[in-house]
Amino acid sequence: MNACMEYQDDAFTDVDACYSALGFSAPPFSITPDAGFLVPHEQYLEAIGHLRFGLMSGGFTLLTGEVGLGKTLLCRYLMRHLPANTRTAYIFNPQQSYAELLAAIIFDLGGGASDSSASSAQLHEKLFAILARHAASGTRVALLIDEAHRLDPELLEGLRLLSNLETDKRKLLSLLLVGQNELEDTLKLSSMRALRQRISAWHRLRPLKRKESEDYIRHRLQVAHAEGFEITGMACLVAHHYARGVPRRLNQICDRALLAAFASYNKRVDARLMRRAAKEVVGQSSV
Repeated sequence: MNACMEYQDDAFTDVDACYSALGFSAPPFSITPDAGFLVPHEQYLEAIGHLRFGLMSGGFTLLTGEVGLGKTLLCRYLMRHLPANTRTAYIFNPQQSYAELLAAIIFDLGGGASDSSASSAQLHEKLFAILARHAASGTRVALLIDEAHRLDPELLEGLRLLSNLETDKRKLLSLLLVGQNELEDTLKLSSMRALRQRISAWHRLRPLKRKESEDYIRHRLQVAHAEGFEITGMACLVAHHYARGVPRRLNQICDRALLAAFASYNKRVDARLMRRAAKEVVGQSSV
């Protein structure tokens, strides 16, 4: 436990060393969306199934959910486990002009940087040529947009036009939109009815149930090789209650509880310690 002793005198600056000293191969409750920690819950597997269907089918596929439910984690898992002969463009900052969006897609698909003076029509034509080449080689192409709730109606209409790109036999581009529930509100607008008709699959994430939260916590401990470290069943219940089943908040609460356990040289988190950690985390933000 010497490594943990160090950060008591150094304002917890050597946190990684503490995890290592207790046998963790990685921080088990980091809020960074690491696909290696994906928990095989039914709803996550269903969401991945919807996204994979969208990759293969063309048209629009939607994944929506509130903040912290794991949408970006699912995106990264999908990108890590793409079907064979699949190429993707991944957009994580959709707040840009239509021309900038086209240029970003072209770059991700191997078309190089586009001339900043090129018009949307020119970029559209360049993208079509790239997609046609991929199709001729038997490669499917998908556009995955994270934070899609930030897309304004004008950009969404531009994406609808991209979904028109096709050969005589199939669509040239599949479009996967992943975002918060505000995306659903935008799609309810009357101006979006043409796009709504093109949605082939739609999955909405929900918070975890009590047993799912406990499974989530134990899975992450297992992935991080937490041998000899225990979070009790009652502690898991406390974490679920304060986190309201939101995975990101579960991570924040459990991480705070682990650090408190480390500081007291304890390899066990009980309900009392978890409740104290939860109150500290929940008191920081209303998110």
